[in-house]
Amino acid sequence: MAVADAADFVAWSAMRLSRSTWLVGGCLLASACSQAAAIQPGAAEPDDAADTVVETTVPAEVSTSSSSAPTSSTSSTTTTVPGPDVYDPACVVTVEPGDSLGAIASAEADEIVTVASIQAENGLPDELIVPGQLLDVCIDNGLDDITGEQRLERNAAVVAAETFVSVTAQQTKLNELLVPYGFPEMPVDGVSGPITRRALCASRLALGLPVNRSDMLAGSDEEQLLMATTELPVPPNVGTDGRWIFIDATCQILLTGEGPDRLVNVFATSTGEPGYETRLQERTRAFRFDPALDNDGWHDSSDYPVPEDNPLNGNMYKPLYFDNGQAIHGANNVPTSPQSKGCARLKPGDQDRLISWLGLDDIQVAMYGKDRIGATVTVRGAYELG
Repeated sequence: MAVADAADFVAWSAMRLSRSTWLVGGCLLASACSQAAAIQPGAAEPDDAADTVVETTVPAEVSTSSSSAPTSSTSSTTTTVPGPDVYDPACVVTVEPGDSLGAIASAEADEIVTVASIQAENGLPDELIVPGQLLDVCIDNGLDDITGEQRLERNAAVVAAETFVSVTAQQTKLNELLVPYGFPEMPVDGVSGPITRRALCASRLALGLPVNRSDMLAGSDEEQLLMATTELPVPPNVGTDGRWIFIDATCQILLTGEGPDRLVNVFATSTGEPGYETRLQERTRAFRFDPALDNDGWHDSSDYPVPEDNPLNGNMYKPLYFDNGQAIHGANNVPTSPQSKGCARLKPGDQDRLISWLGLDDIQVAMYGKDRIGATVTVRGAYELG
């Protein structure tokens, strides 16, 4: 081969080698780009692989952007929890972990929703509640808002709260009306016991209402009449001409007055117990008075009886006799129920006040004299237990 031909052959071989190298490199590069595109779906393809198409599948909940910037995706889930299957969901609370009756009561706008009223409405024996428990918080509406059943009784806690307010107001008014006439002042504590019931009975008697020692219901007609009264009147059919003493065995009270319109005293008394009842009577004239000054006013009917005495009466403070041995006298103990042996007991201070009103406080020795005493005694009513 000529030298020129040899040179041309060498140049041609070099060019073929270079082109083969280029083709192999290009194939390798295309292969690498295809693998990269398969690994990263949605990424932009290199220019050198412009003719290569890679199909990818994108999950439906992920949205992709046509921008060459990295793609961000956000997924959210909304869960709807069904409410409790109850009669009135607006009135029912489901206890959550960490809840307490105090917290549940505080979250309600109605002021009658308290720990006590929630307990009463739901029949809870204490404040223990557990998560998932259903509580009726529409208090005292006459319904079980969980089941839809009617409630036959009012919420006990609400009734108790109303009663406390009512009794407190009644006690305040009764003190206002009765204490000026000598009736013992009662504590204003919202609790209706025997003392409050005796005062209520006295007020009913004076106001012409049916005479009994029952509690006075909040908002009742008789409570409204009591609260509207500014001065205690003489009870109907009690006042007579002259000075009179009226003993009511139902109420266990003793009243004094002058004529049909003037009330003088209202005292607590204790009349004869069963078997020794103070005898019922109308306008009996008191006939004997014993100041017992030789024994500080105490007459001992057991050891030193007079013909009229019942020896079972024992010591009597300044007795005023009106029916044989039955007398009005002072005693250290004046219960709210009948516990004497036929007499009507008063506190010694009340007996002094009675004697002073009769004008007998200057008498030095025991005396008989209906005209000098100048008072009639009426006994009515009957004490009933309960």
